[in-house]
Amino acid sequence: MKISYKRNVEPDEPVATQVYEALSQQHNVFIDHRLLIGTRWVESIETELKSADFLIVFLSKQSVNSEMVQWEVSRALELARNQGGKPVILPVRLADTEAFPHPLSIYLNQINWAFWQSVEDTPRLIEELRQAIDGGSLSINLEAKTHLLQTREPSPLPPPSPFAQPVVLEMPSGTMKPESAFYVERNADAIALSTIVQQGVTIPIKGPRQVGKSSLLMRIIQAARNAGKRVAYLDFQQLNTAVLKDEELFFRQFCCWISDVLELEDKVDEYFRLNITTIQRCDRYLQRHILKGLGQPLVLAMDEVDRVFDTNFRNDFFGMLRSWHNSRAIYPSLDKLDLVLVTSTEPYQLIDDLNQSPFNVGQIIELEDFTPALVADLNRRHNSPIDDNLLQQLIRLLGGHPFLVRKAMYLVASKQVTPTELFANATAASEPFGDHLRRLLSLLYNKPELIQGMQQVISQNICPDRQIFWRLRGAGLVRADKQASLPRCQLYAEYFRENIHG
Repeated sequence: MKISYKRNVEPDEPVATQVYEALSQQHNVFIDHRLLIGTRWVESIETELKSADFLIVFLSKQSVNSEMVQWEVSRALELARNQGGKPVILPVRLADTEAFPHPLSIYLNQINWAFWQSVEDTPRLIEELRQAIDGGSLSINLEAKTHLLQTREPSPLPPPSPFAQPVVLEMPSGTMKPESAFYVERNADAIALSTIVQQGVTIPIKGPRQVGKSSLLMRIIQAARNAGKRVAYLDFQQLNTAVLKDEELFFRQFCCWISDVLELEDKVDEYFRLNITTIQRCDRYLQRHILKGLGQPLVLAMDEVDRVFDTNFRNDFFGMLRSWHNSRAIYPSLDKLDLVLVTSTEPYQLIDDLNQSPFNVGQIIELEDFTPALVADLNRRHNSPIDDNLLQQLIRLLGGHPFLVRKAMYLVASKQVTPTELFANATAASEPFGDHLRRLLSLLYNKPELIQGMQQVISQNICPDRQIFWRLRGAGLVRADKQASLPRCQLYAEYFRENIHG
C-alpha cells in the first residue's frame, strides 16, 4: 500500500502521517517522508506503485494542483489497467469541496472518495479506509458528490481587460477557465477566436506542454457555443489502453463518445454492421446520424490527440479527419463540421503521408512561451508583486514558460514566498518548483535515449536525433533557437544537469 500526499502542507502531511501510523500496524504501508532526488527517487516511486494493492491519495486545495500527485494518480491508473485492477485508488478529500481541476477530474470523477473536514474526522477516516481495504467502498459516491461539490457557472467571453486588477488571486492549476482574469492573450488567440465563428473550419493547435493549448481550446469552445454551434469536447486522456490497442474498438468508442456527449441516440451497432471498412462506417455515422440529427453546426474539439500517435491505426484515424476537411466542398453536411485538434507531439514525425495529415491544413496555431512584454503584463495582473529588476531575473530563470511564470507570481503575490526565497536554490526539491521538476524527471525514467538527448542539449546545445528532439520538445523540456537545441529555460538546464546521469 502506498500513501500519496503533498509534503510540508497542512492538513495533508499531518493527516497522512496519522493514517500511515494507524494502517501500518496491520499492513505494509509506504510513505515517502524524505525529499529524494534523482533517478533513484523515481525508481522507488515506480517500484512502490507497481507492488501496491492500494494507493491512498490525499487531496486538498494545494495538492489537487500538485503535478506529482497528478502524475502518481495517472501512473496508478495506467498500472491498474495492466495489473488486474491493482493498485486500487482510494482518494481522500481534505476540507475541499470544489470540483477537481483538469486532469484529476478525468482520473477521479468516477471513483468513490472519502471526505475529511477537521481533526475530529481522522478516527472515522482511518476506520473508513480500513473497511475499503477489506473490500468495502468509500462513502462519497457519484450521487453524494453532486450535493457536496461546489460548481461555478462560467461567464461569457470576452475576458476582463488585460489591465483590470483582480480582486482574488487564482492558484495556477493547469487548464484555465475562459473567463479567468489571469488569462494572457497572445496573437494566436485573436486568430483562433475569429476563425471558429466561421463555417467549416479546421484548427490544429500545436505546442509543448504547459504552454496554454488546453486553455485556448476552452476559449475556442466557449466562442463556438456563443456563435450557436454545438460542441463535442473529447479529451483523449480518457481513452484506456484496451481501446488504443484495438482499431475497431477505438472507432466504435469514438462514435459512441460523440453520441453520448451530444446526447444523441446511440446507433453505433446499426452502422457498424455495414459490410464496409471501419473508416467508412465511422464516416457514415458522423454524416448520416450525428450531423443530420443535430441540424446545426458541430465542433469536434479534440484534446490530447497525442494518445493516438502510438497506435497502429494513427494513419487511418488522422487520414479520416483530413478527408473530412478536404470533402467539405463535396458534401454539404461536412461544411457544418469544424475540427479543432490539440497536440504536444510534432505530428510530422509520426504520420507517414503528410497529404493525409489534418495538422498541416486549416488555420494552424502554434503556441510559444510568453514574450517579456506578456510576462510583464501578467505581473501587472497580480498587482506587480515583482519589481522590474527582479522581473528580468525571473525571465532569465524561467524564460516565458507560462505555467511557471504564473506560479511564481501567484506565490509572491499571495506572500507564500518572497522573491529572494523564490530565486534561492530554485532547483531544490523543497522549493516552489520542486514538485514540477520531480514530475518532469519522472518522464525520463527508464528512457535512456531521452536522458542522453537531454544531456546533449544541456552540454552541447545539440540533439542530432530529430525524433528525440521532438519527443523532448513535446514534453516541454527543450526548444529550438535557429540551428541550436536548448533547454526550455535556465531552471531546467540547472536541474537536469544535477539530476540526470547516463
